[in-house]
Amino acid sequence: MSDISGKTLILVGASGGIGRALALALADEEVALVLNARTHAAVEKVADECSRSGARVDFLAGSAARGEVAEGLVKRALNLGNFYGFIQAAGTLHPGPAVFDLSEKEFSEIFEASVTASFQLARAAFPPLIEAGAGIAVFLGSGVAERVVRGMGAYSAAKAAEEHLVRHLAADAPQITSLVFRPGVVDTPMVRRGIEAATKLGFLTQAFIPAKMLSAEDVADAVVSLVRDDSKFGCALEIRPTGRQFVEPRRAPAARLK
Repeated sequence: MSDISGKTLILVGASGGIGRALALALADEEVALVLNARTHAAVEKVADECSRSGARVDFLAGSAARGEVAEGLVKRALNLGNFYGFIQAAGTLHPGPAVFDLSEKEFSEIFEASVTASFQLARAAFPPLIEAGAGIAVFLGSGVAERVVRGMGAYSAAKAAEEHLVRHLAADAPQITSLVFRPGVVDTPMVRRGIEAATKLGFLTQAFIPAKMLSAEDVADAVVSLVRDDSKFGCALEIRPTGRQFVEPRRAPAARLK
């Protein structure tokens, strides 16, 4: 039994890729889960998979960028009991076009998934976590937050905004461990679509793409290892594809401990 066994976590972006792998890994740790994704059928399927491992699972479909959805997730987590926090793994890419060629709808969807949803989750979850005196909020970031990657401009900007938002959340609520986890280049359908679109347009070369991409399951193992071991809180994380044990903490001067 792990340190997080019996605790309740909200997981946003749970229907595929890293999110689905995280849901299954957390269920194996006997974590109670409230799952979210935009599509009802997709998140229900993952919830059923987690339930078969014996985990207590609830779910709510819809965009977590909507206040009523974020509040509904927190309400379900409180009903399950021992609410510990959330993991924000949602993201939308819309790869390929230059930033100014994106439609208004596409641009909004990218920022809603990474920035607005993160704000709404914090707005709904932080008050009860602060009242409890502790909690954790994990946000999946990206190295593109600090790089110019053509064909992914809006996504890069959204990730930069999300990561800066987390820094402010950490400063505003020291009772809660708020951190960004950058998984690196992971072999998921979204990443594959991004690489294919940018390469087709001549924006990427094979030199940019690592010889071995991380699997969603490897990243899930790393996140679970982080969440259940609070000695890693306050560390910047470097991830290397050297196997299933690749969480390597290094002290970050600006990082905040709980």
